[in-house]
Amino acid sequence: MAGIRLIVGLGNPGPEYAQTRHNAGFWFIEHLARRESVAMRPDKRFFGQMGRWGDVWLLAPQTFMNRSGLSVAAMANFYRVPAEEILVAHDELDLPPGAVRLKRGGGHAGHNGLRDIAAQLGSGDFWRLRLGIGHPRGQGLDQPVADYVLHRASAAQQAAIDDALERALMLVPCFLRGEFPAAMQRLHTQEP
Repeated sequence: MAGIRLIVGLGNPGPEYAQTRHNAGFWFIEHLARRESVAMRPDKRFFGQMGRWGDVWLLAPQTFMNRSGLSVAAMANFYRVPAEEILVAHDELDLPPGAVRLKRGGGHAGHNGLRDIAAQLGSGDFWRLRLGIGHPRGQGLDQPVADYVLHRASAAQQAAIDDALERALMLVPCFLRGEFPAAMQRLHTQEP
């Protein structure tokens, strides 16, 4: 199986969103770029911040979440990266903080970033790195989902999310080599 050639982290641009749950995908790409000393620079052609790490492209769309597909499709089409060689890191309501899962394809589960990427690529067959942020109902909160994702996590939840990011970062070499079953098994068995 082919490995990943384009790693995308989803979020919303701007300092007011930087520490909000919806930016978990940005956190992943920022940690990866920092760890590998990849300079992320704005590129108007791709509507985002991008960097190159060997044969792999890193992308943080700056289009706001619901238009993420514009950025991802622009880069994927330019560099001829098929959907199955794209990994999209994103926040996941259906997983608790600290959980992280890897899967290929599937629906968007109401995630507007995933919905737009699938629409713009003409395929939902890309890989998803699902970073758990929890759901407000699962925490007994009477908070609308849109409001919940645009707020900061508690200190304990943020620590759990940060731990999940570190576990996922350790498996990036597996993603690049196309060793997805091994990566999935390790992610799913290393949870706290």
